[in-house]
Amino acid sequence: MMKTFCIRCLFFASLTLLLIACTEEKKERIAMPVTDLSEASLIPKPLKTIPTNSAFPLDQFTAIYTSKNATGFEEVGTFLANKLKDKINLTIPVNTQGANTVERVIYINQSDSIDLKTPEAYQLYINQDSIIINSNTAEGAFRGIQTLRQLVPLKSNDTLAPQKIWPVPSGKIIDSPNFAYRGSMLDVARHFFSVDDVKKYIDLLSYYKINMLHLHLSDDQGWRIEIKSWPKLTEVGGSTEVGGESGGFFTQEDYKEIVRYAAERYMTIIPEIDMPGHTNAASVSYPFLNGNGKTPKLYEGMRVGFSTFDTRKDTVYAFIDDVVREIAAITPGPYFHVGGDESHVTKKKDYIHFINKVEKIVHKHGKQMIGWDEVAIADIDSTSISQWWASEENAKKAVNKGMQIIVSPAKKAYLDMEYDTLSKFGLHWAGYIPVDTAYIWSPEEYGIPKENILGVEAPLWSETISNIDELEYLAFPRIIGYSELSWSIKENRDWENYKDRLADQAPFLDRMDVKYYPSALIDWKKSDYTYETIEKD
Repeated sequence: MMKTFCIRCLFFASLTLLLIACTEEKKERIAMPVTDLSEASLIPKPLKTIPTNSAFPLDQFTAIYTSKNATGFEEVGTFLANKLKDKINLTIPVNTQGANTVERVIYINQSDSIDLKTPEAYQLYINQDSIIINSNTAEGAFRGIQTLRQLVPLKSNDTLAPQKIWPVPSGKIIDSPNFAYRGSMLDVARHFFSVDDVKKYIDLLSYYKINMLHLHLSDDQGWRIEIKSWPKLTEVGGSTEVGGESGGFFTQEDYKEIVRYAAERYMTIIPEIDMPGHTNAASVSYPFLNGNGKTPKLYEGMRVGFSTFDTRKDTVYAFIDDVVREIAAITPGPYFHVGGDESHVTKKKDYIHFINKVEKIVHKHGKQMIGWDEVAIADIDSTSISQWWASEENAKKAVNKGMQIIVSPAKKAYLDMEYDTLSKFGLHWAGYIPVDTAYIWSPEEYGIPKENILGVEAPLWSETISNIDELEYLAFPRIIGYSELSWSIKENRDWENYKDRLADQAPFLDRMDVKYYPSALIDWKKSDYTYETIEKD
């Protein structure tokens, strides 16, 4: 305890010296308005918020500094500066030495505090002279700056000083995630989405501290990832999508760019090749893979369950080995998703044989296997992960095997379900999911022990959507609620409080040109302030 106290004293002493060094003459402190940090519309809601009822005057005399020789911290500071430039058109220098115009600092500090118990935990201290973000890791610092971004008002207060000032409410935030895995799935197989579309989705998800993006890269209607050793997968299997459009696919360079972009936002990409069912696009490309006894043809409909690989051919597993090898080589994250759902024409014994063999292939290439909840019927290892979407019985089997579970119940978490009978897009086979139904449930309430819950994922299947606007209509605002369900503890989640905070997200969503569903359950707080785009420096 004494060591930690001394370290903190040294840190704050260093920060004081930094402030003194950055200004030749200390100006009189600006009288800031009373602001209540506890009333800020933060999503997801932090673990603990302690207001001090003042504000930090963010202005042209503010600079960002980060811990020296701390991996990733300067990049986090630069990311924050860029986002504030985009939001309020304020240029804030990062780690600039000898500047004599700096009066206040935002300091992103690598801490060794034992109070920060997870890699994503952070502490945010805001007073009238400084903002300090403490975290043991750059990942935690990145989560902290998302909170800070939400605290910066869009409109400046021009009555406090000659220069524009954006008052940031003062106080202390102590925060860490309830679950380590907080994800969304995007189905690019039924309809293809471009690299730019995926990047925009990543930007929006990371703002709300979502850290996993699961890409459904293959299905009956399309194969969307280049496999150099099997080129017909994209030449043939990538040529169609639901409804007869031309489809498309990611080259391996495209995929690497998505991975890179996500990594900058501390988001892990999880590739999925769905098998042994949902495999028609692969079997059309290479008919020897087919195991349903029918001649495969390109498919553009929405029916499921009719396709399967031939689970008893060695050449099928040689093919799968190549596919997993090539994708694993360009996927730095730890996971590989093998699908495994809705294999209705695969005999049970063949299905079990298949999943057992594919798990070994995934392990061979250094990845941890994820599969939809059906995989729990196979003889798989406890290190594999079950994604529960339909069968509570399968979820219990996974628990009994000691497996971790991703909670994605279709009746609550499927983003492709319609909001109501008037929805423009989506399906309703699992039920309608209005914004309140999407939020008012708990991952912990289904009888799965907390220690077996890896986290929450909200899948977005794309049978009924074909462009980014339609994607956003189904995903937003519901995905924002799922971010809170997976980050915030149950005691901090309350619908009445949440819907008010959600209403305040409208200016951000509008500024990001998100075509969200304007649910009548929410009293959306449209901004009366129009950001004036000024030519960039």
